Amino acid sequence: MTSIVLGDDHTVFVESLVSVLVRQGFRVSAVARSLTGTIEAIRHHRPDICLMGRRFSDGDGLTAICRIIAVSPETRILILAADGDPDAMRQAIRLGAAGYVPKTWGVRKLVHTLERVIGGAVVQEAPRATSIRSDLSEAHRLAAHLTARERECLSLLVEGLDTPAMTLRLGVSTTTVRSHVQALLTKLGVHSRLEAAAYAVRYDLVDHDQHGPEGRTRTG
Repeated sequence: MTSIVLGDDHTVFVESLVSVLVRQGFRVSAVARSLTGTIEAIRHHRPDICLMGRRFSDGDGLTAICRIIAVSPETRILILAADGDPDAMRQAIRLGAAGYVPKTWGVRKLVHTLERVIGGAVVQEAPRATSIRSDLSEAHRLAAHLTARERECLSLLVEGLDTPAMTLRLGVSTTTVRSHVQALLTKLGVHSRLEAAAYAVRYDLVDHDQHGPEGRTRTG
């Protein structure tokens, strides 16, 4: 079983990705939400793959590539980035990463890429600007169909609230909350609360400041 250390500071995205990777037969040895934590997790677990985001609160993931290779030479590093910066992609490969791919990829394509990386391939594919604009436009088009209450529920999902906590926050019944959540899942074309939250974070569909400091997604 291929072992992975996952480093990314977007909590909801990470939780969703871990769930997906485990279902696909990978072993997630550790999750780190800072650059320093990612390096330490690699040092301790020496995984087959380090799947790492680009931006952290304590630095740029590209700067950690050489350090990761130094502490675990056999670990293959795959940068999972939100940007389409071709210069960063070339720099990552030059520094020793095995790949640099978009966060917007679907599960099937990401799993195929992980398998290729384990097999020794170097994968570099930055998202096309037109593709990014298209995905973002589609996400916001779908979100425009949400009612004000459904959008509020989506924001609470991003906060990580469960149904009981949502009923208290909104002052409505459990049945009403479940109805709103099911409606927003359908409208966004996603299959779970976690997937909805990750989708909202990826495409910036909610205002994280609207509930005050406690309403912001934790980023490490």
